[in-house]
Amino acid sequence: MNVASVLLCILLKVLAVNCQGFAQERIVGGYAPVPHSIRYIVSLQTTSRQHFCGGFLINRFWVITAAHCNIGISKMVVVAGDYSLSIYEGTEQEVFPHFLVTHPEYNSTTNNSDIMLIKLRAPIYLNNYVSIVLLPRQDASIAEGEMCRVSGWGYTSPTGGQIPATLRTVTLPIVSAEKCNSTESFNGRITDRMLCAGYNIGGKDACQGDSGGPLVCNGRAYGVVSWGRGCADAEFPGVYTAVSKFRRWIDNTIFSYYSRCKKN
Repeated sequence: MNVASVLLCILLKVLAVNCQGFAQERIVGGYAPVPHSIRYIVSLQTTSRQHFCGGFLINRFWVITAAHCNIGISKMVVVAGDYSLSIYEGTEQEVFPHFLVTHPEYNSTTNNSDIMLIKLRAPIYLNNYVSIVLLPRQDASIAEGEMCRVSGWGYTSPTGGQIPATLRTVTLPIVSAEKCNSTESFNGRITDRMLCAGYNIGGKDACQGDSGGPLVCNGRAYGVVSWGRGCADAEFPGVYTAVSKFRRWIDNTIFSYYSRCKKN
């Protein structure tokens, strides 16, 4: 190994350690997928290029994420086509947001309606590294036990540790609202605009740092990573914003934007 390679390795280790204070626990019990096989996910980063939330492309100009990921339009950049956050791969596309649309009924106390649209300043180019994900129709349901995939970047343990360099993913079963709302679990805090996914015994989950990322079932993004109790705790599955409850709002928001543009 030459001197340049040694210095690069040292630099990457330093960057990983420095980022730990900013990131929070994320995908637990998962694995690193084939590079660029999950092409619809985006990384929301600060202008100093630190990842803080996930999101997903629904067309070349629009991204869905969680409302609680709103740190201000001037403080964020959207990165598509990424796999390893610690290495420049040449597949990344960085675009600044044009404006943010938080759902008008978002409640930061109850986490209800935790969804936000990001309109990009420039289009994302779709290629072998970047694609969009389909959405469910309005009020479409997903069956209990259906296996879904959630993905994100960050720690692989609830207690922290080394930040993985690459995207992580895990498959989880849908949990019924009745079970998720039971006294043994969230005790009535789950609304009809939320979706639960996880195992009774815990061990596999997404957590706060994965916020805004997609829960994909049968090829469609049914959930947005929203909240939970702890990380991968038994009896407490992850809670997601139910995208199908917002499909009409998503379509109307995008349509109204382009309608205004035509008038102007």
